[in-house]
Amino acid sequence: MPKQLPVAEPLDTYTLNMGPQHPSTHGVLRMRLTLRGEQIVVAEPVIGYSHRAHEKMAENRTYAQFLPNTSRQDYLSGMIYNFAWVEAVEKFAGIAVPERALVARVILAEFNRISSHLLWIGAFLMDLGAPTPFLYCWDDREAILFLLESVTGSRLTYCSGRFGGLNRDLDADFPRRAREVLSKLKARWDEYERLIEDNVIFRSRAIGVGILTRDQCLSYGVTGPTLRGSGVPYDVRKAEPYGAYPRFEFDVPTRSEGDVLARYVVRVLEMKQSVRIIEQALEALPAGPILTPDSIGVKKRLKLPVGTQYYAVESARGHYGILLVSEGGTEPYRAKFRTPSYPNLAVLGDVMPGNYVADAVAVLGSVDLVMPEVDR
Repeated sequence: MPKQLPVAEPLDTYTLNMGPQHPSTHGVLRMRLTLRGEQIVVAEPVIGYSHRAHEKMAENRTYAQFLPNTSRQDYLSGMIYNFAWVEAVEKFAGIAVPERALVARVILAEFNRISSHLLWIGAFLMDLGAPTPFLYCWDDREAILFLLESVTGSRLTYCSGRFGGLNRDLDADFPRRAREVLSKLKARWDEYERLIEDNVIFRSRAIGVGILTRDQCLSYGVTGPTLRGSGVPYDVRKAEPYGAYPRFEFDVPTRSEGDVLARYVVRVLEMKQSVRIIEQALEALPAGPILTPDSIGVKKRLKLPVGTQYYAVESARGHYGILLVSEGGTEPYRAKFRTPSYPNLAVLGDVMPGNYVADAVAVLGSVDLVMPEVDR
């Protein structure tokens, strides 16, 4: 149940609907706020406006036919979600993946993570009334999208993963273009710091606002940068290593404050770590095939063995898990998705009360929600 401040008189409060068309909710989310003056007494997230039954669709399609659905759950982490489905099926079926494909997936996924964080920073600052950072972030994100488009043919909803590898190889010029994008990003960090982090208005809107404690995070199952902004160094890439991630060195940034600023800083530091991972992966990118030849004949009518399996990855918003139950057919008997935005949204019922209406935009934006993966 959402935390409530004591209500002295029934008549001194009123209800305000924030959304479902409010620009700062970034999707069809409604926050039903009970207010006393401008102070929030009760905050109740109302979801379900864009439900599309992905889990039921997964149970009525072959494993390959469901591939395009994955990036429609979280369209900003589409590459990561697509690879998660592929890797879950590969692990279940025991399909081998070529070394080049494993490393290439890491490169593409980390570029996808950076592009997601850049869009979040730009939109978040725009919500707080600062349009200039959005232009910088969009410029950097465009460079990444052009790079990913050259490999995948897509700019947002990717479907590059195949059981046993990738549908297309990285071209010979890809490492050079990728390093140019990385150089552009690294040259931006100081500029972002001066433009955003040193801005007195941003700091006043972010420091000490929307504090999310460690216990609240663990109680609600909060993950991702929101959890790490409250001091918990949990990252699936480290806690349950998958793919080629164990080969690369990177840190898990955390902050202990648990406020809006902490969640912002963690994401900036994460982008720097993603750059570090990509640079190592480009150096380690081996030659060879991008798809296991044996997988080509079974990718459309693949049958998994009878059993149950859970597989998790670290998306841009946190722990994304896939539970597959197979009865030996070409479609899953049951597919359940554990998406990070759902618990990250639920905890706001505890965080919002006591803050002011103006702070609700900052708190909501700092969590970085994607509503289609809540209403999956």
